[in-house]
Amino acid sequence: MDSKVTLSFDEEVIRNAKEYAASQNISLSRLVEFLLRKTTMKQYSSMEDYPIADWVRQVSEGPVEYQTRKKTRKDLKDEFFSSKK
Repeated sequence: MDSKVTLSFDEEVIRNAKEYAASQNISLSRLVEFLLRKTTMKQYSSMEDYPIADWVRQVSEGPVEYQTRKKTRKDLKDEFFSSKK
């Protein structure tokens, strides 16, 4: 059964990912589902250990940033509203 989730990404990343998904004849939702399934199938000790395929690098932008600090409710609220400007 499919469930909905809301995610936020940089506009260029979304545009590139949509183009890539279209070139592969799949939806962006199925592309993200595929990537998450691959990510969660194996146990990795950290995100740095996860092998990223070349085709994933093609739809990404810039160096990867992992945020490990827990954001406060206020941080999340501020981030949300600043992204709507």
